[in-house]
Amino acid sequence: MYGSMGRWLIGLGGAFVLVGLLFLFIERLPGVKQLPGNIVVQRENFTLFMPLGTMILLSILLTVILNVLLRLRR
Repeated sequence: MYGSMGRWLIGLGGAFVLVGLLFLFIERLPGVKQLPGNIVVQRENFTLFMPLGTMILLSILLTVILNVLLRLRR
């Protein structure tokens, strides 16, 4: 029981590391912060950045990548 749970947690941790690296890489791409749909609100002591356009773009890219990988797996 604990062995399978340990493998599951290691896989989940690896997935978190990959997602973190993806976010670091995407942040360095030029123009990502200026996509249409990204909302930026700046006040005196407050900045709110809601990357809606970036999230939609990531969702589309990940969907395409996963569909291609799953079709190749069959």
